[in-house]
Amino acid sequence: MWRYGTTFNLMHMKKRQILIEHSLKSTSPNIIWQLISTEGGLSRWIADTVREEDGRFSFIWGEEWSHHEERSATILECVRNSHIRMKWDDDTDPDSYIELRMTRTEVTGGFILHITDFALPEDEDSLYDIWDQNLNMLHQSTGL
Repeated sequence: MWRYGTTFNLMHMKKRQILIEHSLKSTSPNIIWQLISTEGGLSRWIADTVREEDGRFSFIWGEEWSHHEERSATILECVRNSHIRMKWDDDTDPDSYIELRMTRTEVTGGFILHITDFALPEDEDSLYDIWDQNLNMLHQSTGL
């Protein structure tokens, strides 16, 4: 029996949805929105350099003049102070995407960052590690 909405195909296994929730130490929707939806915000915690042009983000890890990795993602949906959904341009799985969603908690008035991503079963642990590192960087660079 497959969990997490996984479907099994005789030819290959589809990616599974990964859900991560992270409490943020901020009551400002504008600050959080800037961190999850702009070049400057995303470059503080997801990649070394982020550029946005024509509905597409370019993420660069490492120095552009030396060894580096670059990936681009097309913005599928963007609702201010709610969520942004992107799809890696090189991802062939039609159902996968990355979503960064912010929700306010009623108890504290703070926010929770909900991250939705997709990975093949053998890559799930690595993906969780990457998001853990990203969230640690978010905390280190912003205090959130």
